[in-house]
Amino acid sequence: MKLAAVLAAALVAAPALYPQTQPAASSNQSAAPATALLSNNDALALLRRISQLMESTMLATPGMARAAAPLDENVKQALVNIESTSAQNTSQVYILLAHVRAYLALSDALPKQYPFTETARKQVAELRDSVDRMDAGFAALLDLREEQLRGADRDNLKRYADEDARLGAPSANAARVVFLGDSITDGWHLSEYFSGRDFVNRGISGQITGEMLGRMMADVIDLKPAAVLVLAGTNDIARGVSVSTIKNNLTMIADLADFHHIRPVFASILPVSDYHKNVSPRFEMTRRRPPATILTLNRWLQQFCAQRGYTYADYFSSMVDSAGYLQADLADDGLHPNGKGYRVMAPIALNAVDRAVSQQQGKKKKGRFF
Repeated sequence: MKLAAVLAAALVAAPALYPQTQPAASSNQSAAPATALLSNNDALALLRRISQLMESTMLATPGMARAAAPLDENVKQALVNIESTSAQNTSQVYILLAHVRAYLALSDALPKQYPFTETARKQVAELRDSVDRMDAGFAALLDLREEQLRGADRDNLKRYADEDARLGAPSANAARVVFLGDSITDGWHLSEYFSGRDFVNRGISGQITGEMLGRMMADVIDLKPAAVLVLAGTNDIARGVSVSTIKNNLTMIADLADFHHIRPVFASILPVSDYHKNVSPRFEMTRRRPPATILTLNRWLQQFCAQRGYTYADYFSSMVDSAGYLQADLADDGLHPNGKGYRVMAPIALNAVDRAVSQQQGKKKKGRFF
């Protein structure tokens, strides 16, 4: 059989994402336990081990290195993509597992050298076990995501439910401002930067604009703030949410704030950088958050605020360097501000919300709203 035919047969024979390497569960067998789910670090370590085992076992069968070279290259590239994002990058994990399964099928199709060393036998067995373990973990991750999508709390309203209930009404002498956002807001200890102010942090790590829109009533409107500072969009970009959808969600957030007489303040999306990727491949941020897309959204945000008379908090201009990236010393991972980064942001935020609150109070005195 020619090499190309063997390789093609292996790819066809390679099972889909969930290969039937074990007998199907009978009706009285329970589904895979929750412990099948791997942490990001454990999954990443397992994927690296799979790549190592694939490369080492290629030498155990004559002709395997040459036949499996394309598969090996695809596995390595998928691993690089996973390391630069996370082990929950489902599309890349799928690609990696599919090519490793094809490799195992190809290995079975080619004749083995005799005697087949015990070391090689153990490595092949470990590779199969590792792939099975990763398959189970990946299936558990997909199940978890499906459950989250279908769950009753898609937008994570429970995160601040107790705090919202305890917060009470704002003081007549201190205007309340809600900071609505993702991990950049979530990690900002507002009391350390804005002493004596009624600034309420309602950031949730990982959220996109659609999820923040879903939290507007519970985490913003019901708290009766004078203003809301919205910092959102970087996760949308990373997840491939269209620019038009991001604009739509931010516009609806503004409309809801307007209707409830809350002054909206929109912050620019922060620049990102790859300056720390030597520390970890995950810190190569521009791949998933292209600077050009950030600039496009920031231009729209600035125009949107100008058209509607909102305050625009321009973090970007004070945090970007001459190359168009987030200044290296303002973040330790190229995305999330460190202490120095927040110290740059704080006066910009304070100036923006004070202007918005002043405008809001002026409207109330005149007996009209925007």
